[in-house]
Parts: sequence; C-alpha cells; structure tokens
Amino acid sequence: MEVKLIFPGIYSIKNKILTKNMIKGEKVYGEELTELDGIEYRSWNPFRSKLAAAIKNGLKEVPVKEGTNILYLGVAEGTTASHLSDIIGEKGMLVGIDVSARAMHKFIQLCDKRKNLLPILANADKPEGYEDELNGIEFNLLYQDISQKNQAEIFIKNAEKFLKKGRKGLLVVKARSISQEKKAEKIFEEETNKLEKEFNVIQVISLKPFDKEHVMVYCGKK
Repeated sequence: MEVKLIFPGIYSIKNKILTKNMIKGEKVYGEELTELDGIEYRSWNPFRSKLAAAIKNGLKEVPVKEGTNILYLGVAEGTTASHLSDIIGEKGMLVGIDVSARAMHKFIQLCDKRKNLLPILANADKPEGYEDELNGIEFNLLYQDISQKNQAEIFIKNAEKFLKKGRKGLLVVKARSISQEKKAEKIFEEETNKLEKEFNVIQVISLKPFDKEHVMVYCGKK
C-alpha cells in the first residue's frame, strides 16, 4: 500500500484518509489502525468527523500543521480533536470548549492521554466566561461545530476576542439547528453573509453524503 501525504500531517491510503497515531495502539472512537513501515496510522472517518467529510469533499486547504494552536468550539467527546491532536503534535495546543458536562467528561479522559488537548466546560456563546483562561494563547485557527441557532454570531464573537488578522477559521453550519422551515441553501447563504463582517470567505463545502444539510465554511480573518 502506498501512503500519500495530502496535507500537513494528513495522509491517504487507497480511499481512506488518516493521521499518524500520537499514542501507538490507542483507539479513540473505534477507528481502524494501520501500521506501515513501523508507523501507525488512524483512519479518519468522514461519517464521524465533519472536517474529514470536508476533506473528502474537496477542502482546498487544511490550515493545521505541527505546532498549530486551535480554539475548538463544540469539541464534544473529541473525535475530530483527536485527529487534530495527531497533526499538531507536542508543539501545538488545542483548547476544546463545550457546554455539555457529559461530553466534556469523555473529552477530559482523552486530554489525560493527549497532553496537547485542554478542556474547558463553558458556553461558546459567552466567550467572556473563558477569556481569562485563554489569556496569552495565540490561536492560529478557530474551529466551530455547534448546534445553537446563532452559529455565525458565536463564531464572530470568539474571532473578535481570540483570532488575529489573517488567521483562519473553519465553521460548520448546521441548517436544521437554525431553522426547520427555511431552505438549507438560504440558511447557508445567510450565515456565510454574516461572516463577511469579520472574514473573507475562501470556500463553502457541502458535507453530503456524510452529513445532510451541513456545510463547512473556510475563511480568513480580515
């Protein structure tokens, strides 16, 4: 099998995308492990991770590499965060914010094993509540995957506080969390337009068939 590097720290084997396992022999969510030439890779399941789905669907750039600092809003149990942890390595840091104590409990267990992950139980809609804890951390990427109605507004609030000009953002827009009545395409357009206050929108990618009525918006802070 041939291993191909497709983005920094992200590989493909046949039709699968993978990351090098930071902790050899350890699975996070039941993913397949593959060892080649003494290196263990973790399969990155696009049905379990919206970032993996975006990569499969043609995301033109993944703004993550070794040493990247990431603020992740809606980290949940840490499925996607675990792969980002593989990529950023010991020189990087991922701060995971989530309002669910149940999800955070599992993420904390992951953080105990992966020392480049930091958990914060908080509401992403109120970034002033964790601003002091993030003081001094310079983030390269703002990543958001939450189900609240005001998704673009939350993303912008956090960008204003924690993201410098030129740094990148990845926002998952979930249409049905915003409205049950409006057409998904209209919701995507409206949310993307809101971002233009703070961001240059680089790419909008449908996540079908992995997630219905979801898109990933890739943007850069103005």
